[in-house]
Amino acid sequence: MARRLQRPGRRRQLRVHDDVLRRGRPQAVRARGRALLLGLALLGGAAVVAAEPAFDGKAAFRDLERLVAIGPRPAGSPGGQRAREYIVGELKKLAGVQVQLKPFDAETPHGRLSMANIVAVLPGRRPDVVMVAGHYDTKYFKDFRFVGANDGGSSTALLLELARRLATRPRDYTHWLVWFDGEEARESWTERDSLYGSRRLAAELARAKRLPRALILVDMIGDRDLNIRRESYSAPWLTDIVWDAAARLGYGRHFLRDPMPVEDDHVPFLKLGVPATLLIDFDFPPWHTADDTLDKVSAESLTIVGNVVLEALPSVEHYLSREGGRR
Repeated sequence: MARRLQRPGRRRQLRVHDDVLRRGRPQAVRARGRALLLGLALLGGAAVVAAEPAFDGKAAFRDLERLVAIGPRPAGSPGGQRAREYIVGELKKLAGVQVQLKPFDAETPHGRLSMANIVAVLPGRRPDVVMVAGHYDTKYFKDFRFVGANDGGSSTALLLELARRLATRPRDYTHWLVWFDGEEARESWTERDSLYGSRRLAAELARAKRLPRALILVDMIGDRDLNIRRESYSAPWLTDIVWDAAARLGYGRHFLRDPMPVEDDHVPFLKLGVPATLLIDFDFPPWHTADDTLDKVSAESLTIVGNVVLEALPSVEHYLSREGGRR
């Protein structure tokens, strides 16, 4: 049974399902996760400390500039196709990265639309997958020009620069970087009119019995005034790892402890038992307005989030190896 929640001053319907709550917040896993993280801290974290993060926020911002120059990029539109071509073109420049385009048709309130998820596979020493994902489509508006510099653009650009950084690092787990199409509702946010790409990929992976061991989702992480709150229905142990990584890097003031529930592309995976966490700054006044433009986004914010993800990934892998993960 769904509960409808509405944050004051926001137009987006936030839906939370009881089964998501049960899967995303298991008490036993949370306790084990805290105990493990404490043990790692007492050991000095030597087993999970990666090379110093080297995320280039300026390079990510250049990607963002090119994406915004395309204009609106809704799913199924020429702009969306151009954004997809740009992402795939950049990924194909990277040695050792396998690019998979996963096209599909989606029934929407505006008819059947052609969409496509993009998956960049970075093989590791083991086949188990840790996924980092975001959406690359922008919201469709007929009354004004929406370029989605932060909402749709920042996650796309951050993932591209993550691909460049991760392609040069050794990995135990296989990494998938995923660009979801069709996150945005064509009209009003409902279970059927939203999350088209993530629902599709989650179902495909479940059928193939190839669900990821963990998912870190990024969305709207370029805000100049960066304040990321804990997402309530994310897996606590995974969120703890990310927040601890932010603290180690001196970014704790940007990663707030007070919770907020948000429905996003992690929900289809949570429903299937995949531990997932969402990094989102929903305190963004230009959200879904014509003012979501480049001047509202900063390379510094992209650097902060990119470095935190790079810092967190080795700890995620170590936790999964020690605890066996969840499904």
